[in-house]
Amino acid sequence: MAANNYTKKAVHFGAGNIGRGFVACFLHNSGYEVIFADVNADLINALNASPSYKVIEVGSEGTEESTITNYRAINSRTNEEELIQEIATAEVVTCSVGPNILKFIAPVIAKGIDRRSEDLPPVAVIACENAIGATDTLAQYIKDPKNTPSHRLEGYEKRARFANSAIDRIVPAQDADAGLNVKLEKFYEWVVDRTPFKDMSPPDIKGINWVDNLLPYIERKLYTVNTGHATAAYHGYIRRKSTVYDALQDKDIQEEVKKALENTSHLITQKHGIDEQAQHEYVEKIVRRISNPHLEDAVERVGRAPLRKLSRKERFIGPAAELAEHGKDCSALLDAAEMAFRFQNVEGDEESAELAKIMATSKPEDVVKQVCGLNEQEKLFPKVVEVVQRVQADLQDD
Repeated sequence: MAANNYTKKAVHFGAGNIGRGFVACFLHNSGYEVIFADVNADLINALNASPSYKVIEVGSEGTEESTITNYRAINSRTNEEELIQEIATAEVVTCSVGPNILKFIAPVIAKGIDRRSEDLPPVAVIACENAIGATDTLAQYIKDPKNTPSHRLEGYEKRARFANSAIDRIVPAQDADAGLNVKLEKFYEWVVDRTPFKDMSPPDIKGINWVDNLLPYIERKLYTVNTGHATAAYHGYIRRKSTVYDALQDKDIQEEVKKALENTSHLITQKHGIDEQAQHEYVEKIVRRISNPHLEDAVERVGRAPLRKLSRKERFIGPAAELAEHGKDCSALLDAAEMAFRFQNVEGDEESAELAKIMATSKPEDVVKQVCGLNEQEKLFPKVVEVVQRVQADLQDD
C-alpha cells in the first residue's frame, strides 16, 4: 500500500489480533497513519495487498463494525533500513508482541531513535503488553550498550520518552476465515503513565486514560482480569471444558474464580487504597466479561504460555507472594497455580511442553525457583513446593 501524506505517524510492532484490532484501531481513530512491523511475511503481504480490514466488536447488546484504513506494513526481518527511517520520523512507537519478544524488537527501535533528529519532538514509546513495567523493560533493552552506545544516552529524553501502560481488552481466537478482520469485546481500557511527558503534551490518542500513578491500574487489571481469565481456563482445561464460557457455567469453577479474585481483591484494596465496593463491582464486571458467550475463547488459548503465567511478577505468584508475606489468604491463587502446573504437553503450546520436561526432571524446590522465581526466604516458597510435589506425585501415579 502506498504511503499517505498524514501529519501523524505511528509505528506498531506486532500485526497480530491485538495490534490490528486494539492498538492500531485507536491510532487510526486518532488520525495516525499506522506502520505495522512484523516478521510474518504472509501477514505483511496481506496487509499491503488490502486497503482496509474490519474490527468487529461483540457483546450482549449486539455487534458493531468499524473499518481500518491508512496503514502500511513492513517486514522487520528483511526491511530493517526502511523500518529504522519510519521510527526516526514517527510520533509514536507501540508494540504488542509479547513480553518475551521485547528484546528482539529493541535493536531496530534503538537504531531508529538514534537516527532521530533533535529538531523533532521526542518519540513516545509505549509497550502494550500483559506485563508490569513492560515499557521499562523495553527501554532497558533499547539502552543496553549492545543497542545504544553509552555516549548516545546523554540527552536521550530529547529523542524518546518511555511510558508504561496497562491495556485491557479480550481478543479471542479468530474464525478460520476471518482474514485480516478482528473480532473482540466492546469493553476496553488503555491507561498510560503521563509523567514522562511532564514538560510536553503526551501523544494525542483518543481513548487513552493518562494518569500520574499507573501501578494501581496495572495491578488491578493483571490481578483481576488476567487472574480471573486464567483461573477459569486452567480449571476448565483440567475439567475438560472447551471454552472459558463453558467453564464458567460450572458452579465449582465459578467458585474457584470467585475465591481467587477474593484473594487478589484483598491485596488490591489494601495496597492501593481502592474502595472495597468499587473493587467488588469491578470484579463482577470482569466475571461478566470473561463469561461472554460471543467470544468463544478456548481454554487452551487462554491457558497457553504457562511458564510465563507462573512467573514471579505474573497473575498468580505475584499477588500470592505479597499476600503470603503479610500472612493473608492466598489459597485460591495456589489452587489456580496448581492447575497451571498441570497444563502440560498441550498441542500447539511450546511452553506447556517445556513445563512438562521441567516437572519430569527437576526437584520441586528447583521447579519453584526456576519457574516461579521464588527463593527459600519467601513465605510463599514452601507453599508452592507443596503444590509442585502434589502435581509430580500425580504424574508419577499416571
